[in-house]
Amino acid sequence: MTVIEGRRRSGRQARQVAPRADLGQWSARQRQQPALAVIAAQSRSRLPELAPIRHARMASSPWHFYRGAAAVMAADLATAPHSGLMVQLCGDAHVLNFGLWATPERNLAFDLRDFDETLPGPFEWDVKRLVTSLQVAAGTDTSPRRSAAAVASCLRSYRQHMASFATAPELDIWYDATHVDRMLAVFTEPGARERLSRHITKKARRRTSRGAHDKLTALIDGRQRITEDPPFRVHLDGAEHAQAAQALHTYRQSLSQDHQHLLDRFELVDVVRQVVGVGSVGMRVYLALLQGRGGDDPLFLQVKEATTSVYEPHLEPSTYASHGERVVVGKRLIQSATDIFVGWAAVGQQHYYVRQFRDMKVIPDSQRLTPYLVDFATACGAVLARAHARTGDAVAIHAYIGPGSAFDKAMASYALAYARQNHRDHADLVEAISRRQLAAGRAW
Repeated sequence: MTVIEGRRRSGRQARQVAPRADLGQWSARQRQQPALAVIAAQSRSRLPELAPIRHARMASSPWHFYRGAAAVMAADLATAPHSGLMVQLCGDAHVLNFGLWATPERNLAFDLRDFDETLPGPFEWDVKRLVTSLQVAAGTDTSPRRSAAAVASCLRSYRQHMASFATAPELDIWYDATHVDRMLAVFTEPGARERLSRHITKKARRRTSRGAHDKLTALIDGRQRITEDPPFRVHLDGAEHAQAAQALHTYRQSLSQDHQHLLDRFELVDVVRQVVGVGSVGMRVYLALLQGRGGDDPLFLQVKEATTSVYEPHLEPSTYASHGERVVVGKRLIQSATDIFVGWAAVGQQHYYVRQFRDMKVIPDSQRLTPYLVDFATACGAVLARAHARTGDAVAIHAYIGPGSAFDKAMASYALAYARQNHRDHADLVEAISRRQLAAGRAW
């Protein structure tokens, strides 16, 4: 038996542990604890004054609930046998965690973009997270036929690209990248490419450190300062300011020497704590303004707390001493190109990772995405397949999936069943807030 044949055999044998038809099954009876108990436990581990914002954001729609409930889904995924075909999980591969940003060469690339939960795990968990997100994101604004078509398009793209990667040389997989023109090429609606291209160009031009400087700073007492927007963006007290500054100082050591040299050309000017996203609300997230030697040369860095991945209670724990390093290594393994300022730090018991703020990032919003959901799902499926081929065994995964429709049908069934579960969980959260069992404040 050749090496390739052995890898194919391991993929087919995985069907005995986790039959493909079983992947489509979901029942709330499988749960070890209620969804609201998981959410409440997470909130208790975060900054308590921000928990009401998190609850309010998650309660605003089933889609926002899904975005904030990665821990709920991780626990649910772990209740059934898995394939054992391990990859570096993105961990939160929902549809809006795919987007565009500038590579170090200043090309716009399309890829996964959020790695707070990254950890080695079974490939199908990422696929389930993605296809269910398509079903949830479609919501009531899209016909059931279109949401089903989006799920089918994503799964077909994933399966076909994995088949291609199964026969590709390793270097070809590693060098593969989805630049903006290649991403736009999947859009089939007349005029869509031109409209989206204009939108992307406009957004990318604004979403830079210079654009953030113009929008988020003001000259106060002769110093350029980040403006406040309480409670979402606030300056820090002495102790917390010192911790954020220490994190930035320590983070420098995680960079390569050439990037340390570049960072040293900037000086820290101001730092605030900010509230970001849905799932991250309550974590310590700092926005730092640095200024280059020319005096009119801003650099914004985001310093974000990194905690235990929601998958660690259900899989092997991280092998890294710092969860910031776990996030950064996962990001570098999965993405085709990574920001030159990405690094990590630890200050006492707090772990952080650092990246450029915005840096030409263009992320779709759910309303703008809805008309293009089917085509966008195709692009997402291709990117996820590449991420899994880079970090797992494409031959074994392709052998497990097979050339037919069994895997696709099962995953589509799961997406529909779990989307319905998500709606029920969202309704439970709304009711808990109305009964004052969970506090909720201003969401946005």
